[in-house]
Amino acid sequence: MARRAKSRRAAKNGHASTANSPYVVRELPYFDVVDDENLARLERQVDWIIEEIGLEFRDDPEAIRIWKNAGADVNDTRIRADASWIRELCGKAPSEFRQVSRNPARSVAIGGAAQVFAPIYGAPFVRDMERGRRYGDMDSFEKLVKLAYMHPNLHHTGLVVCEPCDAPVSHRHLDMVYLHMTRSDKPHLGAITEMSRARDSVEMAKILHGSEFLEENCVIMGNVNTNSPLLVDKVVTQAIRVYCGHGQGIVVVPFILSGAMGPVSTAASVTQAMAEAMMCCAFSQLVREGAPFVLGNFLSSMSLKSGSPTFGMPEPVVSNYAVGQMARRLGLPLRCGGALTGSKIEDAQAAYESADSMHSTVMAGANFVLHSAGWLEGGLCTGFEKLVMDADRLGGYRKMLGGLAVGEEDLARDAYREVEPAGHFLGCGHTMRNYATAFYEPALSDSENVESWEEAGSMDMRTRAFMKWNSMLAEYQKPDIDQAVDEALQDYVAKRKTEIPEAWY
Repeated sequence: MARRAKSRRAAKNGHASTANSPYVVRELPYFDVVDDENLARLERQVDWIIEEIGLEFRDDPEAIRIWKNAGADVNDTRIRADASWIRELCGKAPSEFRQVSRNPARSVAIGGAAQVFAPIYGAPFVRDMERGRRYGDMDSFEKLVKLAYMHPNLHHTGLVVCEPCDAPVSHRHLDMVYLHMTRSDKPHLGAITEMSRARDSVEMAKILHGSEFLEENCVIMGNVNTNSPLLVDKVVTQAIRVYCGHGQGIVVVPFILSGAMGPVSTAASVTQAMAEAMMCCAFSQLVREGAPFVLGNFLSSMSLKSGSPTFGMPEPVVSNYAVGQMARRLGLPLRCGGALTGSKIEDAQAAYESADSMHSTVMAGANFVLHSAGWLEGGLCTGFEKLVMDADRLGGYRKMLGGLAVGEEDLARDAYREVEPAGHFLGCGHTMRNYATAFYEPALSDSENVESWEEAGSMDMRTRAFMKWNSMLAEYQKPDIDQAVDEALQDYVAKRKTEIPEAWY
């Protein structure tokens, strides 16, 4: 097992790993689980898949035309290519880029030593302690956007924090993007499920930021999944064509359940994931050289008895580390899953599985982490309590990833001169100077004695989390936005709704 030397990129790029930074800057070494010999063996397998097996690119004739014009081996919809050429194309994507928020102070770096946490994405259901499990709606969606905006440990609001099932499928993307743009001033994602919805997202970004600004800056990204095994459908290629065609970012994530969408072998599934993502990265660079691209990994084990995905298990944990190594060798930013669990509520299963999954994601060096908070029920449900519980723990990762500080103040020599042997440091000068920031204190944990806990009502963490998110929403204040820009966004949404027929499926 090998460990890489500590990255100095944070210092080189002038990042500041402070509690006030809009994202986390890693100082810890990466945890690498594959030695150089076996890493090379995995990479040869990736190249073999690209050259000998190939990928299907279906339902998008323009994508086939782009591959043909570039000189790929095209057989109907099967694309094969020289692996060294694919790697060369991947090298044209930036190893680090900035997603600019409408509030510049909240802009995030993606890649390098930066790690960005975003909430759950895509759940059709929501759950809270008062109303239980139900279909997501626009009211829940707006509340979740506000919570993601307010929580300091979430750096990015994603997009589909839940599916607002009370709005027509053909219209809801407009309302979702609008709410992210106006109820928050953090960076966010755009829609991808249809080419027109991706275009709407980019057009709204032009209204918010200005068309000329988009030419030189990434302000919005799309997040798409390949249709594993080895199939890239038009949702992916059209999203790439829209976002990358405008110089914006794309996140491409092979979603592989080992034993179903990939071989039961973790090593084989890892190489399949890399081949799928690399071919999509190469395609993005054929669309527009230099367009931001994030290589994703969502590899899960599954119950071979029921077919259900399992989370926090050793196989996907190891896959995060392996894909992290391979992404760094390519020089591409990495996206992994976050606090994942199959549990239905915030119980011990959820805690264990989420902690194991999130820890490997962080230690593997994932630069952009969707599902950092709120994931329940295998991703089918967004938990309000789970969202703030997970986000509370993310602050601990920020502190951990900052590494061990060893400056003069950290070595505390004056404290040893002040405190006699067998004394205590509670009241010494060094403690008084540093007590407020010395340790991370999770807001939702209770470390008091049992008598104090009982006097306060014997509340468990779920109850404290319920109270926390409700108090946050009571204190919410909408971030300022230029009135003319807001009106222009509203006009665009209203106009598009008149142009697009209502559809509920």
